[in-house]
Amino acid sequence: MNSRDNDDDGEEGGEVFLDEDDILEEIPFDEEDLPDVDDDIGSDGDAEEPDDSVHVFTGHTDEVYAVMCSPTDPAMVATGGRDDKGFLWKIGRADWGSELQGHTDSVSALAFSADGQLLSSGGLDGLIQVWDATSGNRRCVLEGPGKGIEWVRWHPRGHLVLAGSEDSTLWMWNADKNSYLNVFSGHGDTVTCGDFTPDGKTICSGSDDASLRIWNPKTGENLHVVAGHPYHTEGLTCLAITADSAVAITGSKDGSVHLVNISTGRVINSLMSHTDSVECIGLSSSHPWLATAGMDQKLLIWDLQRSSQRCSCDHEEGVTCLSWLGASHFVATGSVDGKIRVWDGLSGNCVKIFHGHTDVIQSLSVSADGEHLVSASLDRTARVFEISEFR
Repeated sequence: MNSRDNDDDGEEGGEVFLDEDDILEEIPFDEEDLPDVDDDIGSDGDAEEPDDSVHVFTGHTDEVYAVMCSPTDPAMVATGGRDDKGFLWKIGRADWGSELQGHTDSVSALAFSADGQLLSSGGLDGLIQVWDATSGNRRCVLEGPGKGIEWVRWHPRGHLVLAGSEDSTLWMWNADKNSYLNVFSGHGDTVTCGDFTPDGKTICSGSDDASLRIWNPKTGENLHVVAGHPYHTEGLTCLAITADSAVAITGSKDGSVHLVNISTGRVINSLMSHTDSVECIGLSSSHPWLATAGMDQKLLIWDLQRSSQRCSCDHEEGVTCLSWLGASHFVATGSVDGKIRVWDGLSGNCVKIFHGHTDVIQSLSVSADGEHLVSASLDRTARVFEISEFR
């Protein structure tokens, strides 16, 4: 029975049979080309991700690695990236940006002097360039390291620049006089983190050789080497120093965090709750709290007075950077998933998620007035988010 013979049945939805004469043309197809059953059901394929940023800086043409807010000018921001460029720009002024030219490789590190007058940029070309933060003009170029710059810091009370390099050395210069002061040798691998103590009397540096070294900045003498049991077993990734200049806190690829007495070089406490590389650490300026975060997708908040864990904050992917929001009890984290989350250090709750970036967050910095959080991402942008509600 063919389809014409079925007209008399008066039944809808019955079986229909085709004769070969009914086939006009055969069209071949590949089953792999067919859409999945669940594709586009209940969703708008053209829907865009939300963007919570109030300002987007798009001056870079490649991944943005570093961001730093001025400690004195609430609007001033510096960024550096893979395009070998740095920029000075201002929050809310998309039409203004001073390009920091001269690096021949990625700008990997940035730091403002404590008085906000100078900006230093470090590159994978092994150079430190010093800039006038007001005009954007270059003051000087500091040379010495044989390989790329990992980080730069300023002395807390002067225009002395400190930098760690891939060539296993630290260098210190006088930026006002454009002169070399000292080189600190002893690490056996890349110097991944370091800083002056807040009193300016000591330098602490961590390396991929799994050691922490404590130095006298005037003489260059290596005062202490912290290595071996019960210290880290893999390279150091991050470092923080307590406000009283007494304790250095270090994180490592091995997932451990250790507290070291700077005067004696002895490990005084160990925090062992992370299960993967600790990527960032930060001390609260208003509470005796430490924040640590890493590739185990966790932010942990510690009470240093009790040597106990206060909160464990779960992420969907690894955490790459963090920043306490001024003197508040809130801390922000940047993640591999491109999201920025704000956490309440009292409860451990996530109180805000900032959307806008489409790739890994590399760096976070808070403006001098505490009104804005600025982020750098591999998506080639830096973005500004309002944080005035978190005080």
